[in-house]
Amino acid sequence: MLLLAAGLLLIGFAILIKGADFLVNGASSMAKKFGISNIAIGLTVVSFGTSAPELIVSLFSAINGNSDASFGNVIGSNNFNLLGILGLAGLIYPLVVQRNTVKYEVPISLLAAAVLFLLVNDSLLFGSASNQLSRTDSLILLVFFGFFMAYIYRTMKKASDYSEEATIKLYSTPVSIGLSVLGLVMLVGGGKLVVDNAVKLAEHFGLSQKLIGLTILAIGTSLPELATSAVAAYRKNTDIAIGNVVGSNIFNIFFILGITGIISPIGYNTAMNFDLNVLGVATVVLMIFMFTLNTRKLDRWEALLLLLGYIMYTVFLIGMEEGLA
Repeated sequence: MLLLAAGLLLIGFAILIKGADFLVNGASSMAKKFGISNIAIGLTVVSFGTSAPELIVSLFSAINGNSDASFGNVIGSNNFNLLGILGLAGLIYPLVVQRNTVKYEVPISLLAAAVLFLLVNDSLLFGSASNQLSRTDSLILLVFFGFFMAYIYRTMKKASDYSEEATIKLYSTPVSIGLSVLGLVMLVGGGKLVVDNAVKLAEHFGLSQKLIGLTILAIGTSLPELATSAVAAYRKNTDIAIGNVVGSNIFNIFFILGITGIISPIGYNTAMNFDLNVLGVATVVLMIFMFTLNTRKLDRWEALLLLLGYIMYTVFLIGMEEGLA
């Protein structure tokens, strides 16, 4: 059984990588063909597609009463996106981003983490007996998501610039759409295959629901973002590489938790405040990196620091798990 799960896990990885390749090709072609900027494509089409596994996992976890897995999946995914994925993508190729990303999108992702902290810490802030993301809280998240989408619409209307270093192959409209749809389907299918079998392996070794959510599920459901951003960085299409990650982090909190909490309110474990604080600090560090030395550029040494930060964070989580065992 373990060998079968490991084999399916590897197959899922292969599907994810190829799906990301199709999606980046199709989305980039559409961006160039219809005058939509790469960053806008990364923040909408690519982010929706690559966030689908998080939505599926968080929703089913909440419905099944596994609140730690539901929150852990989203918060852990965001930490992996910022520290792990941007770290790896930045090592592949230094990430140069547009001014709007530094000025608006990254601060919006920080706002999302702050809003979530305020909404779920009922006992800490308001003296309530329990902590949860209620339907009212979820509605507030979706309202913020609506404002974010309005901002993206304005960005898409105004933006017409492309990375001069990016080499984008232009396909016909049907082929571009077909590649994008096929890529999305492969990303979702491959992500589910990876997560299902990763969870089986994790449970076999007796890991807690919280640790599974913050690590195995978080990394598993973020594999589409990893594959997409890595391929985009390799192709020097840095707008999609970083826009995908920042957009996904905003989507994860405002949209995925918003939809999940509307369908099934989620109890919140305040022990995850530490992980939420890590997310806030990581976002601030990213903003600092974007304003230092090479402005609006994540250099390789900065990317390495992000990646080392994620490794230290993961080691700490595992150490805490062993300490509580």
